[in-house]
Amino acid sequence: MSVAFTREEDLEATAADLADRPISPHPNLVTPEGLAAIEAELASARTAYKAAQVQGSIESDRTAMARATRDLRYWSARRASAQLIAPTEDDGAVRFGGSVSIEREDGRAQTWRIVGEDEADPAAGSVSHVSPLARAVMGKRVGDEVTVAGQSAEIVAVG
Repeated sequence: MSVAFTREEDLEATAADLADRPISPHPNLVTPEGLAAIEAELASARTAYKAAQVQGSIESDRTAMARATRDLRYWSARRASAQLIAPTEDDGAVRFGGSVSIEREDGRAQTWRIVGEDEADPAAGSVSHVSPLARAVMGKRVGDEVTVAGQSAEIVAVG
């Protein structure tokens, strides 16, 4: 057996062993924006899959196809399990899709929006509904004390 043939098989084996993206065991709650983002990712994964099929040949690297297949499986599963939570009337309590502002003991004020797992981006001010922060503040109201990251904080605004 030639070394070149062995290397090609190794590339194929590596691509075939690409692990699936883990799917959360939590309910897949999404905001309308989150659902739109999942649908955009699913469309992108379908496009990448079709492109990989067109470009694929027995001599080519299968990594692109493996990635496209993995992403298509992930986003298809996330779209199938998505539970759209429409905005509700503000009743003063922290809720999914809403925002919350806290003030920590050291005087720092922070605001986050509570969203689905796939749309969470703490650096941009959004956290997942399953995050410790979201769990600590859900259902609370302005003036309530919560413990966030081991520190006491007060809810100062709910939106």
